[in-house]
Amino acid sequence: MNGILECLKRHGEQLDWEIAATTGMSLQSVRQAMSHLTASGDVIVCRSIRYKNGKEVEALLCRVSGYIPPAIPGRKPKPHPVRK
Repeated sequence: MNGILECLKRHGEQLDWEIAATTGMSLQSVRQAMSHLTASGDVIVCRSIRYKNGKEVEALLCRVSGYIPPAIPGRKPKPHPVRK
């Protein structure tokens, strides 16, 4: 399960089959781990339907609960508030 959390922290929001490919785990074991992580509140999961070549593909979209990734280097600075 730690490998899944590290993967999500490193890559952000991902589909269950993307996590399985990244971690080398089977899709079934990723889905079982997701159910445990969701129950403990560590991960947020929602069902997602995507279309590939006209076929409907159903997957789980996963992200770490309450985690805000660090800012990417090179971003523009935030705008300053307008002073009156």
